[in-house]
Amino acid sequence: MIYDAVIIGDGPAGISAALYTVRANMKTLVLGLGDSVLKKASKIENYYGFSEPVSGEELVSEGEKQLKRLGGEILKEEVIGIEKEEVFHVKTVNNTYTARAVLIATGQKQASIKIQNLKKFEGRGISYCTTCDGFFYRGKKVGVLGYKDFALHEAKELLNFTGDVTVFTNGEKTGFTEEFPADKFKLNEKPIAAFEGNEYLEKIVFADGSEMPVDGIFIAYDTASSINFALKMGIMTRNQAIAVNDRQETNIPGLYAAGDCTGIFKQIAVAVGQGAIAAKNMIEYIRSQRGG
Repeated sequence: MIYDAVIIGDGPAGISAALYTVRANMKTLVLGLGDSVLKKASKIENYYGFSEPVSGEELVSEGEKQLKRLGGEILKEEVIGIEKEEVFHVKTVNNTYTARAVLIATGQKQASIKIQNLKKFEGRGISYCTTCDGFFYRGKKVGVLGYKDFALHEAKELLNFTGDVTVFTNGEKTGFTEEFPADKFKLNEKPIAAFEGNEYLEKIVFADGSEMPVDGIFIAYDTASSINFALKMGIMTRNQAIAVNDRQETNIPGLYAAGDCTGIFKQIAVAVGQGAIAAKNMIEYIRSQRGG
């Protein structure tokens, strides 16, 4: 089955876009984990149409109800990758969904990784993209820093280049939805104190004082972000955000972005507006792809 539109992100930008595509008779799927940062807002007083403060949780809930009432489909699944051939293939932990157009509306997550020298070795042994840089580590000792399904996905990608892959959780509790494949990877759950080396990364120093030599580390902390998707697909970015034009288009035809992941003024009204603009132009694109 092919969807007209797959929307990654179930916050204000994603749901707003879906409302328009569904009403335009576009077969639409929204994928998200229900973890919009909006849910953390206890009182919102500057959003149009509410005479009294409203909670972020309530806004998110009402938006989803509105979409479902119109026939929209929402699935709570983690997206771990996007690929494009003639159409798009959106990969989640357990499924792959095909679509004519895709909207990235994942917000702008700020994963906090407090490890000494992480920034120092970025591009010198520390990478954020297995697709971009895995080739340079053929036959070498590499690791993936993460503790959820996204980390396992990246570790599997690295098997195309080397058989020596370790998943480092940095002391975090693992959140894999499948049994860890110990026959393929090693698992190290120690907290990490620092990355060390001379010009390039050479070793990991753990909080207990022990050390491990390593040639490269790939960051896949928590869940995949908009920047992770951008790096893998060659989407243009600007200041750690996805670059879009005034139609919310990225540099890849059929791929759009809206909301905080585009580096906008972080307000619900702006995200909703961008979602609507993206949907309008997605609808035009989809109709051109399916011949009317």
